[in-house]
Amino acid sequence: MNIFKLYLPLSWLKVNPLDLPSSTHFFKQNLWFYFIVELFIQANMIDPSEAFIEVVIETSLTMAFVSLILFLSKSSHLFVQIATAVLFCENVVAFFGVPVVIWLTVSESIFSYYLFGLLIIWDFILITYILKSILSINMAASLTISFFYFMMTYFGAYGVTLLLF
Repeated sequence: MNIFKLYLPLSWLKVNPLDLPSSTHFFKQNLWFYFIVELFIQANMIDPSEAFIEVVIETSLTMAFVSLILFLSKSSHLFVQIATAVLFCENVVAFFGVPVVIWLTVSESIFSYYLFGLLIIWDFILITYILKSILSINMAASLTISFFYFMMTYFGAYGVTLLLF
């Protein structure tokens, strides 16, 4: 619980991800939570077997992206710490996103779409902040890399799933 409290301010852009502790146990917990929540969301939108494959691909692409960024910046030793930061932020957004997705699918209220859009923007801001912090780059570069992250993970997983099914 102490590590959770240390990572939580990251969701409000109040702590540098490089200052957070590295814990393989906390990383695994976040990885499982990420996988289960993404599977829940996807399984409510598409066929469960297709959802499982898409979430496996999405999770793999997320880890591959973090690995690639850290490898190119010669910071591979930070993998657990940074992957945990990315997954934790994704999980915090998903924690708020699951009820919104349920509300969106049940009612299709225009307000639920706006709220869902705000959550996506928040997720984008968090990933941009993490990348800016770990790579020590300017905002434009981190926005560009964040955009590539979302294209690679979410649309990449969707595209590969379309090819498979």
